[in-house]
Formats: sequence, C-alpha cells, structure tokens
Amino acid sequence: MFTNPVENLILLSYGLIVCIIILYQGQLYWKLKLERLTEKHINQDATIRFFKKSKWVNWLLISCMLPVLLIQLYFQNWNFESNDMFYWGIFANVFAILEHINYYYIQLMIDNKYDVEYLFKNKKLKKASLAKDLVENKL
Repeated sequence: MFTNPVENLILLSYGLIVCIIILYQGQLYWKLKLERLTEKHINQDATIRFFKKSKWVNWLLISCMLPVLLIQLYFQNWNFESNDMFYWGIFANVFAILEHINYYYIQLMIDNKYDVEYLFKNKKLKKASLAKDLVENKL
C-alpha cells in the first residue's frame, strides 16, 4: 500500500505538521484583518495573546526539528541515501521556518507591485504585517 515505510516519513511528517500549524496562524491573521476592515467585532486582547503564544509555540516546534532530524537519521542507520523522503523532509522543515519568519518577522513573500517597489526603494524586505501589529498591539 505504501511505497515508503513509516519510519522514513518521520521528518517529512513533522515538517508538514509544523507547516500546517504556522499556515493556520497566517490564514487566521488575514481573516481577522478582513473582519476588522469590515468592522466586525474581534476580541483584540485575546487575539494578541493568541499570536504571541503562537509565536512562542512555533519556536518550540522549530527547536524540536533537530531532535526529529536525529531520530530520522537513527532510523536510517545514519545513511542519507537510504530514504527518498529525507530531502522532502528537510524541505518541509525549512519551509516551516521560512513561513514563521514570513509571518512574525520579515515579509519574505513579494506578491504585488507595491512590495517590489518597496524592495527597490528601500533595498530591504518589509517588516511582516503580523509583526507590526503585535508591536503596535492592534489587529
């Protein structure tokens, strides 16, 4: 049924789970921003607490990536070539870290002409919207 044994999917599964958790936070943030723009009531204090706690939880999850990597390597007998999913696992974990940075620190995503103009004008990436809102305590 499966082409890869479960023990070859530990790192990949962990990275995908962390990615899903961080992407959920991002979609929730933009949903709340939309609700605020449409003048729906949101509990700002609870929302700020949620994202501050989520940022801490993300760092905890990211710090567990190295032990998960070592567990994966242990199951592979420390052989990088014995698992086709190993590199996909590395990719998923790195992607999760980049998503965390994208939401909580620096906007890595350049998805419109204003982002491009900002980059060329200021020679740096923009601060993430969620990061700004957490500092200013507004959502």
